[in-house]
Amino acid sequence: MEIAEDDVLHVCYRALDGMARILTELGDELANTRPPLHHASTPVQIVTHCLGVLEYWVGQGVAGRTIERDREAELGAQGLVAPLVARVYDAHVRLAHDLADADLTAPANIERGHPSLDLIATRGAALMHAVEDLAQHHGQLELARDALLAGAPER
Repeated sequence: MEIAEDDVLHVCYRALDGMARILTELGDELANTRPPLHHASTPVQIVTHCLGVLEYWVGQGVAGRTIERDREAELGAQGLVAPLVARVYDAHVRLAHDLADADLTAPANIERGHPSLDLIATRGAALMHAVEDLAQHHGQLELARDALLAGAPER
């Protein structure tokens, strides 16, 4: 099965753009607030994690760059919305660059040793893992936004 680069970019850009809109809508305070949902992360943490996912699975797994990922820092992230939104749009550019001329049938450039990672053999599989994760977290971010706005005072 071939994966069309334009289709992947379209799906990823929709998720990234949606994340940027949600962060902007929430503003600095709510974007750094944990919603009243079981084991929920803050919107800043969700988006920071998604950027880490893209960097590792596409930057390293597909494009072959060596990425030093700090998953703990992603999941504990705090910060202002504007610089994070800028990072989201930087990810647009990096994603297109990382996919340009990528051989998705080549072996994925990922660390082995965890059973779930060993199932991701090709760069195409690494790419699809990133797309799936991005879409899933976009949905979680929408739920977090809705929960935060439902409990937020009117603006």
